[in-house]
Amino acid sequence: MNIIVPIKVLADDQDIVVAADRSLDDSKAHRIVSTYDLNAIEAAVQLASAHADSKVVCVSVADAKADDSKLKKNVLARGVDELVMIADDACADLDAHATAAMLARLVDGLDAADLIVCGDDMYAGQVDVQLADALDLPVVTAVSAVSVEGAVATCDRMLETQLQTVQVDLPAVISVVPDIALPRIPGMKDILAAGKKP
Repeated sequence: MNIIVPIKVLADDQDIVVAADRSLDDSKAHRIVSTYDLNAIEAAVQLASAHADSKVVCVSVADAKADDSKLKKNVLARGVDELVMIADDACADLDAHATAAMLARLVDGLDAADLIVCGDDMYAGQVDVQLADALDLPVVTAVSAVSVEGAVATCDRMLETQLQTVQVDLPAVISVVPDIALPRIPGMKDILAAGKKP
């Protein structure tokens, strides 16, 4: 099974300062992966480990500061097999639609995806559905548990008062809620191995 995880690279909020004009200055901020996407990575890696010959590939579209070896090793040390990234300042202020379009181009250039697992960022929540639209794939949002059997994914969604179970034919896009999986903390062996991954 080929699982793709789009990840959002953003400024570490600990490094953002308030400028004299009261604007936020992230020019010296290190780049990190969104916390929501760390949960999505872990869910994808756990799913891949349950299916032989599975592969997890992360894709990202971000500004040039994302081209950072520490950030890339951090992603690859979490059980991810490959990282494909566009790191260009032209991508610094893309809206959800433009981000989804760029991610779709990256996904199209990879081996055919069986499942695309997005983090549910709880804000606009648009990249996942717009990515699915750009790829002409079905989408299931707010997934709290997922399993795959054959060419069908079974997804649990927590609604306001009840749990809903949805089955979707693969390939498909799902967005997962933060509590789907607790992100692992990479060990030294994982970090060293990450340096050799593509």
